[in-house]
Amino acid sequence: MRAVPAMTADHFDQTLAAFQQRSPFRPFTVVLGSGARFEIDHPGALIFRDGVAVFLGPGGVPVIFDHEGVEQFVADLAGQPPP
Repeated sequence: MRAVPAMTADHFDQTLAAFQQRSPFRPFTVVLGSGARFEIDHPGALIFRDGVAVFLGPGGVPVIFDHEGVEQFVADLAGQPPP
């Protein structure tokens, strides 16, 4: 099995910025290499810099993730099988 190269810090930041700045904002999902996933449901609940991000989830629960741990960003879950 071939190893997938990690996302670069710059690509991570650029991708998050593009999703965060969509107008109107639409939620998107972050899928980690571990299989965990979570939905970014508000643009103001996300901060990132230099390949590291913090998402403040519902109830104030922080989720810290970085460019090395992200497998993919999913813009639209329509048609996707449930996890």
